[in-house]
Amino acid sequence: MGEATAGANGKAKASSVSAPAAGNALRERIRHAIAGAGGWLPFDRFMALALYEPGLGYYARDDRQFGLMPESGSDFVTAPELSPLFGRALAAQVAQALRMSGTDTVYEFGAGSGALAAQLLDALDALDASGPRVRRYAIVELSAALGERQRERLARFGERVQWLSALPDTMQGVVVGNEVLDAMPVQLLCWDGARWLERGVVAAGDGGFAWEDRPTALAQPLEVAQPEAHFTPGYVTEIHPQQCAFIATLAERLERGAAFFIDYGFPEAEYYHPQRRGGTLMCHRAHRADADPLADVGAKDITAHVNFTAVALAAQDAGMEVLGYTSQARFLFNCGIVAMLQSASLATRTHARRLIDEHEMGELFKVIGIARGCSFDAVGFVEGDRSHTL
Repeated sequence: MGEATAGANGKAKASSVSAPAAGNALRERIRHAIAGAGGWLPFDRFMALALYEPGLGYYARDDRQFGLMPESGSDFVTAPELSPLFGRALAAQVAQALRMSGTDTVYEFGAGSGALAAQLLDALDALDASGPRVRRYAIVELSAALGERQRERLARFGERVQWLSALPDTMQGVVVGNEVLDAMPVQLLCWDGARWLERGVVAAGDGGFAWEDRPTALAQPLEVAQPEAHFTPGYVTEIHPQQCAFIATLAERLERGAAFFIDYGFPEAEYYHPQRRGGTLMCHRAHRADADPLADVGAKDITAHVNFTAVALAAQDAGMEVLGYTSQARFLFNCGIVAMLQSASLATRTHARRLIDEHEMGELFKVIGIARGCSFDAVGFVEGDRSHTL
């Protein structure tokens, strides 16, 4: 998620700047970056500043992004916030991967409020008699404000939980990432009827920002995915070089273990379908969505759906094996959530249904598993594996 710096005591320091002041400072910082880039900034750089500029970006402020209802002051809900059964079910897959890889460390990227970490640690400890105990839970979290919230929530686990400010040089264990890939900056492409243009941001006269398209040679992924497609003028979509670079780096450093990423997205052919002409870029604020990332910069989340084909190819190109790919609903079914629902309270069942209902998170969200140094039939993909669609 966001970027931040750690204090002398090793704890990240959250910004205390007021929201209006931070918004003004962030807009000025972006306008300065635009000027320094010759008057035009690629969207991925704009998105990185809007989300992660230290002390000013959306994920670098002391805001409450995650929550079940708007009344909490949150902007959106994630699966661990929605139901503890998400982490309990995921723990079945994590436990198997730890056992098959012979490791005892879990790495979580972008741990949000710390809800998933708490759920996984509790569930894995409960499985201690029949499965591996987690000796170390390492959170790679670069957001100052979120790091502080995680420390408060996870204090009861003591020194087993550690925070890292960057990806370790070497890793052995199981990696989890829930709604991490979608928050990585993307580049925007637009088809004008004859050629692909890259969509960037320029400063507007009113102090805000505006779109401007420029010629580019970045469209090869689209041409490969849809070699005979007839895109209509005005078609806009995203490409994900930072996602792919992240997966490649992870593959280089994970000496032995597996990684599981849960996010909303599609296989490449569906992602770049000619009928998906508006792209997937979306903003979230107060549990409402809009498609204008240039408005209210720094005060709302900016995301794009994941191209899971690109994730799989980046992993394979770096020497990793794809363990499986399926919908979140099918993954959770395979991991035993049905039995958990049967013994849960009515309130818990009601919220947890959103994890698996097709019109909620069940179908839109997908799970992909990748591994290095260990090959096994991952329990989360035992039925309904869709790897053939990638």
